[in-house]
Amino acid sequence: MLQSSAFDYINVLDKAADAAWLRQDAISNNIANQNTPDYKREDVAFESELKKALNGATSQNMDFKVAAVKTSQLQARPYVDSENYSYRLDGNNVDIDNEHVMLAANQTKYQGLTQSINMEFANLKMVMK
Repeated sequence: MLQSSAFDYINVLDKAADAAWLRQDAISNNIANQNTPDYKREDVAFESELKKALNGATSQNMDFKVAAVKTSQLQARPYVDSENYSYRLDGNNVDIDNEHVMLAANQTKYQGLTQSINMEFANLKMVMK
């Protein structure tokens, strides 16, 4: 992580992109195991962690909220979703249609995050000229 307040947004966006990458792996794994008996789908919790971190700031100003986020403590957490739930007889709880929708949504989110990171660096480059 970059250690200047100029990089606060970039550091948070970097963590969010890492989480989206982990989610991509989890969704791909779910799709690959759609026919594996007793397989339970995996997902990644990040948005709730980020929301807690942003809401923990005392300021109402988003710049100050982002600056207060401790990115070293902001971690994407993989988890098994609906561990005891399965609508299939083989115990697998992967809904392939839902996984494809989540895959498309996650790819869009990741592209948006990388574009935002690029824009932040472009802004910094423009300021340094």
